[in-house]
Amino acid sequence: MENRINRLIERLKENDFEGIFITSKANVFYFSNLYAEAHERLIALYIDVHGRKVIIAPALELEDIKNAGWTDETITYFDHENPWVKIGTWLEDANGIPLNIAVEEDHLNVERFKQIQSLMGSGQVVHAQKLLNELRVIKDEEEAKILEEAARFADFGIETAFSHIKPGKTELEIIAEVEYALKEKGIRHMSFSTLVLSGAKTSAPHGTPSTKVIEDGDFVLMDLGVVYNGYCSDITRTVAVGNIDYKYKEIYETVLKAQEKALEVCEVGTPLGHIDQACRRVIEDAGYGEYFTHRVGHGIGIDVHEFPSMASNNEAPLQVGMAFTIEPGIYVPGVGGVRIEDDVLMTEDGPRRLTQYPKQLKML
Repeated sequence: MENRINRLIERLKENDFEGIFITSKANVFYFSNLYAEAHERLIALYIDVHGRKVIIAPALELEDIKNAGWTDETITYFDHENPWVKIGTWLEDANGIPLNIAVEEDHLNVERFKQIQSLMGSGQVVHAQKLLNELRVIKDEEEAKILEEAARFADFGIETAFSHIKPGKTELEIIAEVEYALKEKGIRHMSFSTLVLSGAKTSAPHGTPSTKVIEDGDFVLMDLGVVYNGYCSDITRTVAVGNIDYKYKEIYETVLKAQEKALEVCEVGTPLGHIDQACRRVIEDAGYGEYFTHRVGHGIGIDVHEFPSMASNNEAPLQVGMAFTIEPGIYVPGVGGVRIEDDVLMTEDGPRRLTQYPKQLKML
């Protein structure tokens, strides 16, 4: 943790930022090991270029802060108190109000932005989202191990789903079986709402599971992930129930071929957008280009969707230590859809699939 904070301080100095006010759950966790849900209350971490650091949190979080191993300063407040007054006092007592404070512009809401501006007086509020993204994008060895374990639980979730899918079961029943089995394994949180869609509903990439009954001849699409030690996994598999039309098999094999092509072009230094482009060409050549409606993937780590974006226009180079998803899909309205998704860690020896569940078409 200290190494992360030191790297952050160096980046602050390089950008002439005097301090940074961090409010997102993910970044607070990354730099303090405190994994806490703020709800409507303020939980924040302030770090300045002199190495002073403080967590600001409701008094009810104090034990969790201690359990996280935080030994630096802490400002706590009760619900009837104004935390911004305490923050202002601390800043004055520390090194005085800084000339500027960096913030996460894609997370900070307007009310809190105004509170910081009020504290600053004539000082500036500056943006640091890019800086933070760049610090978190390369996973270290410990993070890689945690991501691998999170992926193992995702594989287990898919295996559990497959063991329960059959005609007559509903989408929500499958979700209940999966999440119950994962909780028995010690998983407290899913990284997003588990998705199980069947039949023509699979043509909506982010559709809504319901009490729809799974029928013979359906495709069933499952997208799930877990949070393990603060890090997320994300896997998608699509399975056939009973006998399916030849066209469905063609769609499935096209998506599988596209995913394998994307993995094949993952080389250190390759522009990230080229991975999407290579994958997309396979789907376009098969005549389904208009039905691939999203980017090929996204970064994954503490957040299930994080930097970098794997969109076709991203010219940033693929680097060792990046963790991301590869998840092409074809979604034909009124017919159905297929998506195949894996979590991937880039290594010096090439891409390493963290999710290992088989991808060949299963006929249940």
